[in-house]
Amino acid sequence: MKVTQEKLPASQVGLEIEIPPEMSKQAYEKTLQEFTRAANIPGFRKGKVPRQVLVQRFGSSRLKAAAIEELIENSLKQAIEQEKIEALGNFQLRSSFEELVSQFEPGSALVFSAVVDVPPEVTLSQYKGLQVKAEEVTYASERVDEVLENYRNQSATLVPVDGRAAQTGDVAVVDFKGRLTGEEVEAESAEIPGGSAEDFQIELVEGKFIAGFVDGIIGMSLEETKDVSVTFPDDYPQQDLAGKAAVFTITLKELKEKELPELDDDFAQDVSDFETLTEWRESLESRFKQEAEQKTKANKEQALLDELVKHIEVEIPETLTKQEVDYMITQTAMQLSNQGLDVKRLMTKEVIPQLRERSRPDAIARIQRTLALGEVAKRESIKVEEAEVVAKVDEILEQYADQTQDIDMDRLRQSVEDDLLREKILSWLEENATVELVPEGSLTPPETLESDADADTLEAAQTALESDAEASDEQSEEIAASGSPTTVDTTAEVVTDEAEVEEAATNTDSAAEDEGSAGKTGKASKAKSK
Repeated sequence: MKVTQEKLPASQVGLEIEIPPEMSKQAYEKTLQEFTRAANIPGFRKGKVPRQVLVQRFGSSRLKAAAIEELIENSLKQAIEQEKIEALGNFQLRSSFEELVSQFEPGSALVFSAVVDVPPEVTLSQYKGLQVKAEEVTYASERVDEVLENYRNQSATLVPVDGRAAQTGDVAVVDFKGRLTGEEVEAESAEIPGGSAEDFQIELVEGKFIAGFVDGIIGMSLEETKDVSVTFPDDYPQQDLAGKAAVFTITLKELKEKELPELDDDFAQDVSDFETLTEWRESLESRFKQEAEQKTKANKEQALLDELVKHIEVEIPETLTKQEVDYMITQTAMQLSNQGLDVKRLMTKEVIPQLRERSRPDAIARIQRTLALGEVAKRESIKVEEAEVVAKVDEILEQYADQTQDIDMDRLRQSVEDDLLREKILSWLEENATVELVPEGSLTPPETLESDADADTLEAAQTALESDAEASDEQSEEIAASGSPTTVDTTAEVVTDEAEVEEAATNTDSAAEDEGSAGKTGKASKAKSK
C-alpha cells in the first residue's frame, strides 16, 4: 500500500493512500458476503441469495459505499502503523466520498486523501533564566487567636436576659411581618410573600438579615413592638423585591446573651483532639505557617508558568482542544454533583454548547502550559524514577488503608508519576530562574493554573441552573439570610455550628495545579474512584 505524507498547518498530517487492486477486490467480496448472510429476501434462503439479485435489491452504489467505508477505515489504520504516525483522535476524509463511490471498481486501485491530527511541535524561545516576581504570603499569628475566638463563640451558652435593651451580639427571638411601601404599591399586594415569621431566632450581628433589620432590633426592650424601615438590595434574589422599600413590624419576645467558655485546657479537650491549649495553639500555628508556605510556592510556580508560556510557539490541534474541553466539562459536572445539584437537569443540550464555548480559551491556555512543561522536561531530560513512584504510591495507600478496594491502581500510579514529574520540572525552572518575592497584595492576584477556568465553567453551569430554578419557583427565596424561622425554648442552650468552626480553622488555598486530558498532572488522590 502506497502512502504519501504532507505536513499541514494546525498540527495535521495529510495522507494520500493508494489501495492496491487486490485489497479493493477483497473488500468488495467481503461486503457481498456480509450482505448475503444478512439479507432476508422472499424466495431465497439466507446466505443463498444470488449476486445479481443482491445487487438489484440493494443497489450497486450502496454495496460499493459499504466496501469503501471498510477500505478507508482499515487502510488508514494500516497507513498510520506503517508510517509510524502518532495520530490523535479520528481522521477527516479530504476526498469526496460520493466521487470515490462513483469511481470505485472492484479489482482496481483506489486512491483517497485524509488528514489526521498529530502531537504539535513545540518551540520554546526561552525557558532558562526567567525573571519573575511573586507575592510572598507570610504567617499571621493573629489568625490563631481568631480561630480560637470563633470556637469560643460557637460553643457559647445562651443565657436569658432581662432588664436591659437588645444590643449587638445578643440572640433575639422575634415575630415579624413585612410589607412593601411606596405610592406604587397597592394595598392588596403590599404583604411580602415569605416575609413573616413567628418565634424567629436571629443573632444581632450585621449580615444576618437584610440591611437595617438587625439595627432596628438593637435598643428594643422585651415585648416591645416596632416598625423598622428597610430597602431590599438591588441584587436581591427575588427580582420583584430588589431595590424596593419595605417596613417590618417586629416584636421582641426573648433576648439572650452569649456566655463564652474559658479558653483553657478543659475547653481544648472539649472541642479539639488536643489535651492542652498549648498543643492546640501549636498545631494551628504549624497549619497556618505551612499554608503560607504553600501559597507562596503556588505564587512562584504560577509566575514561572505565566512567563514560560510567553515564550512558546505551538499550533494546537483541534483534537487536543476538544479533549481538554470535554475534560473540563466533566470536572464541572463532578463539582456540581458534589454540591448536591442535579447534573442531568443541568447539563442539557442547550447548556453544554455554552459551556464548551466558554471553556475553549481556558482549555487552550491549559494545553499551552502543559506542552511548555513537557518541552522543558524533554530538553533537560527530566524524568521520574520508578522507585520514586513506588514510594509515593505506598505512602498514599497507607493513608487510605481502609479504602484500598476503591482505588484504581493504574490510575493512581499514572497520577503519582504525573505529579512527581510536574514538581521536578517546576523545581528545575525555579532553580534556573530569578524569582523576586514581593509583599502580598502588591501584585495583581495570580490566576491559578486551572481554578479560574473551572470557575468560569462552573459559574456558567450554575447560572443556567439558577435561572431554571427561578423561573419554576420565583417565590422560593427566604427574606432571612440565616434560614427559616425556628421555635426556641427559654432554657439555656448551647450554640454549635461545627461547619463554620471547621471552615474557619481549615480555610486554606491549596497550590494550583495543571490538570487535564492534554497534560496528565492531576492529583493522585483523584484515583480513589474507579
